[in-house]
Amino acid sequence: QVQLVESGGGLVQAGGSLRLSCTASGRTFGTYAMAWFRQAPGKQREFVSGVSRSGRSTYYADSVKGRVAISVDGAKNTMYLQMNSLKPEDTAVYYCAAGQTLSMVAVPREMDPYHYWGQGTQVTVSS
Repeated sequence: QVQLVESGGGLVQAGGSLRLSCTASGRTFGTYAMAWFRQAPGKQREFVSGVSRSGRSTYYADSVKGRVAISVDGAKNTMYLQMNSLKPEDTAVYYCAAGQTLSMVAVPREMDPYHYWGQGTQVTVSS
């Protein structure tokens, strides 16, 4: 059983930065593809960024590319999402997720392959 706990959300002005953390219990990194999703009020949950089982391949949604960086610290069993140049449209609840994939390099952008989810952390960007 995998448990995921997010932290690091908060209120920030446009142009500011936040670093989200996702700490996992159980064996995750190297076993699962890991990803960040977000859900804004009234909208569907969407893929933000992900890292492959190998840890060597990272992926980003076009809406955040160039402003966001995903990383993993295996020793701490923690995944991070560094978000810079934040915009009001980045306001959402951010979730981390773990999912099994056959591929060591691919990261699914759909929700279905992800079996484990955190409780979410709120990010609010004021204009």
